Amino acid sequence: MEVEVKLRLANAETHRRVTALLSPFHVITHRQHNLFFDGAASELSSRRAVLRLRFYGDEERCVVSLKAKAVLVDGVSRVEEDEEDLDPKVGGECVAEPGKLGLLESRILKRVKDEFGVVGENGFLGLGGFRNVRNVYDWKGLKLEVDETHFDFGTLYEIECESVDPEEAKRILEEFLKENEIDYSYSLASKFAIFRSGKLPL
Repeated sequence: MEVEVKLRLANAETHRRVTALLSPFHVITHRQHNLFFDGAASELSSRRAVLRLRFYGDEERCVVSLKAKAVLVDGVSRVEEDEEDLDPKVGGECVAEPGKLGLLESRILKRVKDEFGVVGENGFLGLGGFRNVRNVYDWKGLKLEVDETHFDFGTLYEIECESVDPEEAKRILEEFLKENEIDYSYSLASKFAIFRSGKLPL
């Protein structure tokens, strides 16, 4: 179970201020391209599951993940997540021809087949995706991920923090944002849900 605090930043200016304040604690910047897939008969989405290929940088790394049973309440997200690395070249072939997902030797794709019944070369459908710039910080014992997510319909700014004590992590983060007069709100939907809706949340 992945448990994360998710706080939405109001706009590009608040995102710039947060990254400036956190700059002494910067660890790494990831440039991600997230692409999503479903069964041809919506076998995954109908059961609140998400299959994703995430590429890093110039496709030097590819991670396949399966997320299920996501719940997001008061800025705290809980989701079952399983992931494994995939050869980026193979991942790229699957983006071009989603049916190839059904032929992969992969623990996660085996789960998709066994648990959700998505099988064969005609079993998978590409849904598209979005790009994300993720700045990672090691701050006050927390690993903060500050995201700038580029959808076709707009840009979203968000802070994520995975934690075994999300309420305490949220308290520390909110204190920091309020002290610095940074406009934020609790995230109400996952990036995937926003992508599927076709518009930024109000």
